[in-house]
Amino acid sequence: MERLSASREDYLEAILLLLEKEPVVRVRDLARHLGVRMASVTGMLKTLAKEGLVIYKPYGYVLLTDEGREQAERVLRRHRAIKDFLVSVLGVVSERAEEVACRLEHAMDEEMAERFAAFSEFVRRCPRCGGSFLA
Repeated sequence: MERLSASREDYLEAILLLLEKEPVVRVRDLARHLGVRMASVTGMLKTLAKEGLVIYKPYGYVLLTDEGREQAERVLRRHRAIKDFLVSVLGVVSERAEEVACRLEHAMDEEMAERFAAFSEFVRRCPRCGGSFLA
């Protein structure tokens, strides 16, 4: 499957994050989480359903298909790797790192995200710097 748009990735990631907290996701939950109107959510869910990434029926719950979950997990892994790098290696404040990671996750491929994660892990385990890389 070709790379999804940033907006599609945001929706899939949001659904996955909400499913980590609650057993079901509703349109209003997504709208609140993403800070958009319910009509916008409904439109995107119809698109994602046509693409086989979610299962959605009006007034029902939102579910990820296997492909949708796989895509969402990829986005979330990139997001977490970037945020971790920004916080643990560069010392960026968590809230700011979250904002930046939300933007960068769409521009970065899997290989780059894995390199970020590996470098963050190296810095944490390095006997010389032991997590105080910038100190």
